[in-house]
Amino acid sequence: MATMLVFHEVEDVDEWLRSPRREEIFSPIGVTVRLFRDPQGSNRVGMILEVPDMAAFEEMLASDPDMEAAKADGVRTETAVFLNEA
Repeated sequence: MATMLVFHEVEDVDEWLRSPRREEIFSPIGVTVRLFRDPQGSNRVGMILEVPDMAAFEEMLASDPDMEAAKADGVRTETAVFLNEA
């Protein structure tokens, strides 16, 4: 199981937090998610991901449904940073 830290900016933090799309995208491949928001009120958000299968996760990230979900959730994909647990 791999643990990842992901952070990026979104258009609307509250909308991103309420979105069911993460569950729709991550659940089928067994990824669990913990969500975080910037306490200073910026549009920066983060996630801790528990990823059981990195190959499936990487395939999902490259998929059209993932990109569509990110766009619908207002994710500024150019700001995304993925960190793997050392």
